[in-house]
Amino acid sequence: MEVRRGSGLGLSMLLVVLVCALLVMVPEVSATRFTVGSNMGWTTNVNYTIWAKDKHFYNGDWLFFVYDRNQMNVLEVNKTDYESCNADHPLHNWTRGAGRDVVPLNVTRHYYFISGKGFCYGGMKLAVRVENPPPPPTASPLNEKSSSPSFNLRGNYVLPAVFAVGAVWDAFVRFW
Repeated sequence: MEVRRGSGLGLSMLLVVLVCALLVMVPEVSATRFTVGSNMGWTTNVNYTIWAKDKHFYNGDWLFFVYDRNQMNVLEVNKTDYESCNADHPLHNWTRGAGRDVVPLNVTRHYYFISGKGFCYGGMKLAVRVENPPPPPTASPLNEKSSSPSFNLRGNYVLPAVFAVGAVWDAFVRFW
């Protein structure tokens, strides 16, 4: 009688299933990449105050500046230089030469951006306030007439547990 030993394929399959089960349990985290000025881009004759007015900028988001690289630039300045369109002493020059620059918003504070070379006076200036993301919604308290907690947590625990049990069973069957 021949004894069949488990192959490496069974073990690797088990690991894949366990990783998938863990990924199901990990909460979704996402950041937003805002294209400054939407389809108009970083250019003159756009009111960036109105563009930013209805948006919430959170720690971890990104600003994507699209502009004519031969004429314009992206400078981060302080509030005083923003208000006076002074590009002489920028805090950071985000211009990389391609006309497609990404600025990470990784600190909760006010950010001020202008384009030098006189374009700030034509409206190329943007101020955004970055804040921490809101906390996730909390579950409503259970009352005596509501369903059991295990039923409410079904998606969080049952599905990954089914995957894990299936993976263990598959590994058991393959090895024996």
